This record gives sequence, structure tokens and C-alpha cells, in this order.
Amino acid sequence: MLLELSRVSKTYAPPGGGPAVPVLKDVELQLDGAEASAIVGPSGCGKSTLLNIIGALDQPTDGDVKLEGRSLRGLDEKELATVRNRSIGFIFQLHHLLPQLSVLENVLLPTLTCPGQLQTSETVARAERLLDAVGLKDRLTHRPGQLSGGERQRAAVVRALINRPKLLLADEPTGSLDQASAVRLGELLLELNRQEGVAIILVTHSLELARRLPRVFELHEGVLRSANGK
Repeated sequence: MLLELSRVSKTYAPPGGGPAVPVLKDVELQLDGAEASAIVGPSGCGKSTLLNIIGALDQPTDGDVKLEGRSLRGLDEKELATVRNRSIGFIFQLHHLLPQLSVLENVLLPTLTCPGQLQTSETVARAERLLDAVGLKDRLTHRPGQLSGGERQRAAVVRALINRPKLLLADEPTGSLDQASAVRLGELLLELNRQEGVAIILVTHSLELARRLPRVFELHEGVLRSANGK
């Protein structure tokens, strides 16, 4: 089992006191191998909170998250950072590329945290191969400001894959793109799921995009349930 969530709950204390506000309620989720799944739900329902907990960016109030059989509860920040850097790739609605670096340099940034990988010839070759695969072969030396929105997001996808993660988490990755670019990015993620063997959990408000993935979950009032019977 690649990922297992057991009775994961999250509550927040409102500013100024008062009763805790439940955001997630006893969420159960299992991901076996290189599966591709989407999570849909209305704005503010806790989708990003759930993704942050899965990605070890936040801790649940109750319950447990296991990645490759290892519980993330009780790990200190250094251990959690290691898990994130080595096992998880992140794609956000905003690309967060550094404007002063080239596309290739941006893609190689995550290797700074992986000893022994930093800009070896093998890593650079992987970056160039992935950039070619997403249609950015001729943009290696370009700065982010010289790219379209879709191109910047594709570069962010490659950056998320450079350290060979087992799990790719995408939080509304098409939210800032036009319809055509959003469709192309969705197709790209599915192709990379097959080619790279990386599991994907995609949070999206787009039902059209979600339905392209084999498994679809709906988060409603803090409860996660299957939306397509898988």
C-alpha cells in the first residue's frame, strides 16, 4: 500500500475562542501503487487541508497517515521534510517558479535537498528529457516571464517529478489556466502517471477534469466518499 489514511480528522479553533470547527471527519483513503485519483468538492470544504495532510505539510488532529507503510505521526520536522523531498511531488495553482532562474534551473532546484543528486549528468539529462516530454525542449534557457501560463505550469510539473517521487499531489493545477491549457495539462498528468509510474492525487473544482481520472472522490462536509464507485 502506497498511501493509507485511517480515521483522519482535522479541527480548527476559531480566532477569539469558541468551539472547534471540524474540517475533516474520519477520512479513510487507500492508494495502491501508481493510481490516479481526483478529489472534488465545493470551495472551502477542506480539499486543500486534506492534500496538505497527505503531503506532510500539516498534521491531522486525529487519525494516522501512512506512506509506504510508515506512519507520519510523531515525525519531527526534519524527518517530515525528508519524506516530502524524497517521496512526494507538489503542484499548486500558482507555479512558484523563481523569475531569475531559467526553466532548467527551476526544474533542478529540488535536487538541492537530495544529497548525491545535485546536478549530476544523470539528473540534468532526466530534467531535459522530461521537459522535452511536456513540450518545453526549446524553452530550457528561457525565464518564467518568457513563457505562457500553460508552459509555466508544465515546467512546475517537471520540477515536481525531478526527484522521482512515488506520489504527486496537485492542488487546483488548472485553476489559473484557460480551458484549452487546462485540458492539455490534464492529459499531460495522465500521460506522466502512465509513463513515470507515479501515483497522482488531484484536487480540482473541475468535474470535467476529475472524470478523466480512474478514481473520483467527493469531499462533502468533511466526509470523503467515492463518487464513481471505485
